[in-house]
Order: sequence, then structure tokens, then C-alpha cells
Amino acid sequence: MALLGILGVSADGESVYRAMLGAPDRGVAELADDLHWAPERVRDALDELARLSLTRRSDQRPSGLLLVDPEVGLEQLLARRQSELAQRQHEITSSKVAIRELVAEYSDTVQVGRRLDVEQLDGVDVVRVKLEELAHNCTSEVLEFITGGGQSEANREASRPLDERLLERGVSMRSVYLESVVNHPRTVSYLEWLNDLGACVRLAPALPLRMIVFDREAAIIPTDPENTASGALLLHGGAFVTALCALFEQTWQEASPFGSTPQRHSSTGLTPQMRAVLSLLAGGHTDEVVARKLGISVRTSRRITAELMTALGARSRFQAGVIAGERGWLHGT
Repeated sequence: MALLGILGVSADGESVYRAMLGAPDRGVAELADDLHWAPERVRDALDELARLSLTRRSDQRPSGLLLVDPEVGLEQLLARRQSELAQRQHEITSSKVAIRELVAEYSDTVQVGRRLDVEQLDGVDVVRVKLEELAHNCTSEVLEFITGGGQSEANREASRPLDERLLERGVSMRSVYLESVVNHPRTVSYLEWLNDLGACVRLAPALPLRMIVFDREAAIIPTDPENTASGALLLHGGAFVTALCALFEQTWQEASPFGSTPQRHSSTGLTPQMRAVLSLLAGGHTDEVVARKLGISVRTSRRITAELMTALGARSRFQAGVIAGERGWLHGT
């Protein structure tokens, strides 16, 4: 074990140094024989000892080397090391001060953003980091709309640890997913897992936007509802979050519990999903937009639209929406 390592002496340097202490007059050849080393290795170690001022050149000794008194040489090394450590400690102290200043600057920036009530989050990675922070600080309740139908593996794996930690801490979680998730077995398994942990899950035929609200104080919504990967807005308190909570409660009341079968309306015979399609048709949306909003395929969207047009005797998608509105089908009356 190199006991002099703390002073900056290598293991080879210490071995040669100790060998010289026992016989200061030995040269390179004798030291190499004693240590069973190649002469080049001994010379490298001697060069190191010379740099550390533990040996000096001597014209009077046969070996050409003079071992410096250990008390003098090692004390000098120790003093040099102490000076380096003191400088290092000064650098660490200065770094701590700089870190505190940066943290204070960051906190001020965040507080300014919060006073403005809106914070821009650019990109999926930034959004996920912010979700982790909000979930960590959440203490009572989470409300969320999950659009897009069946969830990708990346989304499920990103959500799983956050959901698990929240529910294990006793945080109330209410989630509304699209009805179309029932056709995605892996998402169904995920929702069953959430239910088993104590989350409350309901299904709706359509959702106004993707969002998640923490403790009714902060909410994250997409910057572009049609492209949730582009980024999000973080809203803090005030009227924004209050309005989103009211929207959630209304949607929650109309949604069906996960695991139940959506009921057709007694007079119209329409399922909630068919009514949602009619509402979107009345708004002039294309099959592609209808499919995206309901989390279904374009093929399924077209099939439902064709069935509704036949039932209503309509010649166009827009006319189907108008006729449905006149008959009160959009409101289930």
C-alpha cells in the first residue's frame, strides 16, 4: 500500500524511496536487482523522486544520487500538499457561493414566470421533467384528461413511476381517457393497474384537450392540441386553473366508469361515441380530425359516419350534423 500517495508519491516512487532509505548509496542497477524491476522502471521512479525534491544529483557518490533527509524532504512535500488542499478548499467555498447565486437567480426567474401565470415548456423532454417536479410536490389531488386513445409504450412507461408514487402517497387521482382505449389491450392493462392502486378512471367519447392539474393550483396543457409533442403551457393558479377544473368536473360527471359498457340513448339509439361523431360533423370536421379527436382509426370514423348518414337520410356529413341537431340528437333528447 502506498502510504505516501497522499503526498503525491506514486507506488513505484515510494518503493524506490524506501529501498534507498535502507542503502542510500545504491545506484540504478542495484535498486533494479533489489526490486526485481527493469532498470527503465527504476529510472522513471528516480526521476519522479527528483521532481518531488526527495533526491538530488551528486558528483561525489558512486551512484550519482543523494537522498534528501526524509524529515526535510517529506516536510516540504507535506507543506506543498497542505497549500494545494487549502487552495482547493478555497475553490470549493467559492463554488458554493456561485451555486447559491445561480439558485437564487433561477428562483427569481421562476417566480417572475409564476407572477405572469404562464410558463412555456418546449419539447417532450422539458414537459416530462416539469411533470416529475409537479408530481413530486403534489400533496392532495390530480385531475387529468388523456387524449389520443391507446397510449404508446413511451407514454405509459413515463407515466407509470409518477402515478405509482402519487398513489402510494395517498394523492387522489381522477383520470378521463377516451372510450376508444378499450380497443388497445396494453392501455387497458395499464388502466386496470391504475384502478388496483386506487385511481379513479372514467371514459368519455371525446375530450376537449389533453391536460393534467395538480392540487388545483397548477395545470399543464399542450401548446398545440393537435400536436402534443410540440410542447406545453404550465398555468399557475387563478382563473385559468379554476376554469380547467370546472371543465374537468363537468366532463367527469358525463363520463362512464372504466369497465362499464357505454349505454345507447333510449330514444335515439346512439352511443356516446356516435353522438360525439355527430357533434364533430356538425362542426364541419373531416374524417381525419374526427378520428384523431376520438382516438380511433380513419376507417372506423368513416364507418360510423356512413351509418349515421344512412340513419338520418343525409347526403353529406355536414347535413347529417345539422339534421341531428334539429332532432335533438346531439343533446340526447
